[in-house]
Amino acid sequence: MGTIRDEIRQTKPFASAAEEAVVTLLGTADRVRTALGRVVESHGITLQQYNVLRILRGAGPEGLPTLDIAARMIEHSPGVTRLLDRLQAQRLARRERCPADRRQVLCHATPLALRLLAGLDGPVAEAGRRCLAPLPPARIAGLVQALDAVRATITSPESPGSPVTKTRKTKKTKETR
Repeated sequence: MGTIRDEIRQTKPFASAAEEAVVTLLGTADRVRTALGRVVESHGITLQQYNVLRILRGAGPEGLPTLDIAARMIEHSPGVTRLLDRLQAQRLARRERCPADRRQVLCHATPLALRLLAGLDGPVAEAGRRCLAPLPPARIAGLVQALDAVRATITSPESPGSPVTKTRKTKKTKETR
């Protein structure tokens, strides 16, 4: 494997180092996502479903409202309700009305989901380690810092005034009616 230019068979140089970095980042993210996806898909769930289940496990027995799940996802998706529908059909998630606020629906990981996650913790961590195996710990730490800096300069989906926030506010209004 060579450079991103070699992989995508680009014959001309990139217009800038930033453009090359962005294309390299996207290509790398796709490879990492594919490697992790193989692990979880062999257990009948997608990487996004795995992310939702981890969020629900972290929420504990109190559960979380749908909009909070959407806000915590690594890869933001407008279809969180559909993801939850599929997880519920697989008996991996359950939903119930919030006793304190009947307008709100709380989502929970089921015992089956918790067992599935426990079985996936090691294999997913190992797949992540394999993806970063060429880098020593100091370079991994530097990579994390660099990626944090990049994300900090980009408008977050949760930033006031961003299109995603406006959409979520609209959905929240509908959900809480």
